[in-house]
Amino acid sequence: MTATSPDSPLVLPADLRTRLDRSVAQVNSVLLGKSMQVNLAFVSLIAGGHLLIEDLPGVGKTTLAHALAATLDLGFQRIQFTSDLLPSDIIGVGIFERDNNRFEFHAGPLFAQLVLADEINRATPKTQSALLEAMAEQQVTVDGRTHALPLPFIVVATQNPLDLAGTYPLPDSQLDRFMLRISLDYPSREAERELLTSTNRQELIATLQACMSADDIHTLRQLVGNVIASPALIDYLQALISATRSHADIRVGLSPRAGLALLAAARAQALVNGRGYVLPEDVQAVFVPVTAHRLTLAGGGQRDRIGVTRDLLASVAVR
Repeated sequence: MTATSPDSPLVLPADLRTRLDRSVAQVNSVLLGKSMQVNLAFVSLIAGGHLLIEDLPGVGKTTLAHALAATLDLGFQRIQFTSDLLPSDIIGVGIFERDNNRFEFHAGPLFAQLVLADEINRATPKTQSALLEAMAEQQVTVDGRTHALPLPFIVVATQNPLDLAGTYPLPDSQLDRFMLRISLDYPSREAERELLTSTNRQELIATLQACMSADDIHTLRQLVGNVIASPALIDYLQALISATRSHADIRVGLSPRAGLALLAAARAQALVNGRGYVLPEDVQAVFVPVTAHRLTLAGGGQRDRIGVTRDLLASVAVR
């Protein structure tokens, strides 16, 4: 399959390429042995999406969010989601000011460039839904007035997939707002030994230098749209999308919005790899993280969605 002509020019300026590589390397120096997950985090960021990290406590979910904010020089806020958290605790609230004789909006912690929504599934559906407008439109509406969020605006949410007592599963509409879902898993023996014998991760994060800026992220997001996806590549992508809608184990397949997210992520993957065109390998690299959490399985959906998604990917040939 030919994605595009071999002489397609790279779309990433050399100086920006250097800063991006330094940023990725710096985050990898904190989150040891997780280069694939770090790469996907940058893919989500560059593609303009939000990131859901689903894994056990203590494997580095919060560390990844902190390291991203530090190396990208982004304003950072961590919100600990609990059952008594209210939407106004996140978004902010209008407070009556006697001096002005009117209500003034006091912004909540959501008004940051990178927001860590920690244990998002411990909040009630009402509080979870407070993020929907923010994640989709980079703005919030309070008392009939719209307030723009700082750009870039990125939500990195975490949840524990095992301790489900007292939690509220994210509805499909909320899951769809996350471009990618990843897990970190346990470190390798070598990585864990280095963790045990080296500097504390929080202390290490405090020493990180900003390698990129908000302007760099804006430039990268613009460049993603210039990454070429050939007609043959689109054919392959459509075949994958169609397969999710006819698979025996899948009750609800990918929506058109999910297809757009898959293409954007594949373009960002190509850009991170230094190419100005998408290869089937780029689609394959992001397919499971982009699609697995969006699919509804037949029979109650209690089986392994990731396993079903991988089987589906393997079943669709590259033409």
